[in-house]
Amino acid sequence: MDIYDIRNALNSGRTIYDLPLRVTYYARVSTDKDEQLHSLSAQVRYYTEFIQKCSSWTFVEGYIDEGISGTSVGKRENFLRMIDDARAKRFDFIVTKEISRFSRNTLDSIQYTQELLRCGVGVLFQSDNINTLMPDAELRLTIMSSIAQDEVRKISERVKFGFKRAIEHGVVLGNNRIWGYEKQEGRLVIKEDEAQIVRMIFDLYANHQMGIRTIANYLTDHGYKNTKGNDFSFSTIRGILSNPKYKGYYCGGKSCKYDYKINDRKYFSQEEWVMYKDEENVPPIVSEELWEKANLILAKRSASQSAEDKTSYQNKYPYSGKIICGIHKQPYYRSLYRYKSGNKEVWQCQEYSKKGKSGCSSPILYTTELDDIVRQSLEQLSIHKAEIIHELIQLYTTIGSGTKTEEDIARCKTGIDDVLRRKDKLLDLSIDGRISDDEFSLRNDRFNEEIEKLQIRLQELEEEKIKNRDMMQSIEVLREAISKELNFADGFSAGVIDALLDHIDVFGTEDKNLVKVKVWLKVITENHDYLIQRGRGKASVCTRQYI
Repeated sequence: MDIYDIRNALNSGRTIYDLPLRVTYYARVSTDKDEQLHSLSAQVRYYTEFIQKCSSWTFVEGYIDEGISGTSVGKRENFLRMIDDARAKRFDFIVTKEISRFSRNTLDSIQYTQELLRCGVGVLFQSDNINTLMPDAELRLTIMSSIAQDEVRKISERVKFGFKRAIEHGVVLGNNRIWGYEKQEGRLVIKEDEAQIVRMIFDLYANHQMGIRTIANYLTDHGYKNTKGNDFSFSTIRGILSNPKYKGYYCGGKSCKYDYKINDRKYFSQEEWVMYKDEENVPPIVSEELWEKANLILAKRSASQSAEDKTSYQNKYPYSGKIICGIHKQPYYRSLYRYKSGNKEVWQCQEYSKKGKSGCSSPILYTTELDDIVRQSLEQLSIHKAEIIHELIQLYTTIGSGTKTEEDIARCKTGIDDVLRRKDKLLDLSIDGRISDDEFSLRNDRFNEEIEKLQIRLQELEEEKIKNRDMMQSIEVLREAISKELNFADGFSAGVIDALLDHIDVFGTEDKNLVKVKVWLKVITENHDYLIQRGRGKASVCTRQYI
């Protein structure tokens, strides 16, 4: 029956239960807690029996969403599948508990019921006594949906108020899984087995000068895994290093939702957080001194990475910026492929990284293949070895010339002098009675901490200056070291790759197991052509092509 026939039948005194309809149901709960899942099970059983006991109706398997909010339909997979099936004319009528099962958003409720009507499908909101096949249903639906939406708003406001009160009372909110801790009754308790890894990460970063990716590799090599059994990622380690909880500080008010109808959140800067020392509710895993030292390094490295001149960071990996896609003329990105036999470092086009095969059909390259190709190219340059050594010495002596080190030393000394001048002005203010003793003590301590940090950095720079001077005085030793490095017995350093390799062009072929590459070196004008042949379960074979 179509809607015209159904409405005529209803107007003539027949009920919806007298009509020969194909009927399904929609059920949903908003959380995956046990009591809610029990409610869902009861809904499914009730509606199955409700539809099947009506002799005029034909039962169609229902649609169920578990643990999903009703504020928006965007993530409700089975709800959307039900709409698609309605368009395909697989049923005539839907039974559901109430409007809030469909959506607590008025616009969504109206939009989807109208969409279903256009498909010839009605909806019975049983608790609200609304049948969308009736002419007056839309007005009643609008009123009821508005009430449901306002209830969401009130709930959102109550939750925000509860969060605010919890923060004021130092209750630890947020994720129940904070590495190194477990949450018990609003406070954190240290899990010693995980805490040891946290201390190791801070020690490696702050005291052993390891980078975050190097730490990730170190943890992987030593068999450390996260709670899901996977390797520690860059973002996880960075998050650990930057989290003030590990030094015993309460942190709250980091973000808030823009609006109860919108899932996007506003994230506040650290200066806007509610943050204070609270070792009772947030026991420290590392000392405050170690945490501050690590975050000073983290801030410096972050600032360097975001600076306009990123040349010092382009070579984080030897081949960064040097492998070029033959189609898009863009650099390849490094990635890590996980195989049962172990992880493999690969390089792929930027467009492939963003969109997969639909973005770029250029082949990936394995780092092992690149090493083999570059080794072959450089070994053929043995006749130019003397010129190469000369160029490398020039490169290294330029790096070690100390110009930047001298500039950094000068900046440190200027910084110390500036803080000392500010300390003198602060003392004058205290003597004149223009600031209290407490304020003088607080600000003076901050100045002393700033001076101490600058003095530590100055000492490091002075030591670096001595090392650079010693290197400049040992050119012959440097020459021998470079000559040894050019044997490539232990792979390639970033310095050698940067000094000798200009770039590598990558081209696919009709055979997915064959890859063509062109190697361009800085020391000669001609390129070297290679063919990479891959075989299932076998190592790649890289062969020089003479054209």
